Amino acid sequence: MKTNKLIISPKTKVAQLLEAYPELEDVLIGFVPTFEKLKNPILKKTVAKVATLQQAAAIGHVKVEDLINMLRKEVGQDTLYLDSNEEYNIVRPAWFNEDKVKHELDVREMLAAGEHPVNQVISDLNSLPENEIYLVVSSFLPAPLIDKASSLKFKHWIHNEKDDLYRIYFTRE
Repeated sequence: MKTNKLIISPKTKVAQLLEAYPELEDVLIGFVPTFEKLKNPILKKTVAKVATLQQAAAIGHVKVEDLINMLRKEVGQDTLYLDSNEEYNIVRPAWFNEDKVKHELDVREMLAAGEHPVNQVISDLNSLPENEIYLVVSSFLPAPLIDKASSLKFKHWIHNEKDDLYRIYFTRE
């Protein structure tokens, strides 16, 4: 067992995990091929710094308990028993109406440029009028962004059009 290293939990940031255990990058990618995106230095510098393992599990469509315990086993830590995964809304909600989508931000270019879109999106959401919908377009599930917006009382709907195209709609609760 390794000592004086990070204890792996759902709240562990992906970047912290890979800094403490660089050998786990290939293990993550082997467990969930979606994590291949971790090899992109821009995503590693932006998303990996804010995304928790709980959010990474959601992005990879795996149970957080399975992910955490697989990683813990690799580094010799004991099994952790968890309740459940963070839930994200993937069912088209009654509040969704295409005509109410008045604002859109495609974050793919921002991420490619090494910029982090959370501040821009949260600023835009805070000025979102009642009964309007804000759309974020991304090449992956931006779980940290969704969690932040949810904590600010915004509802969301995730429409995954294909593996590398997500449309996330937000509105006020």
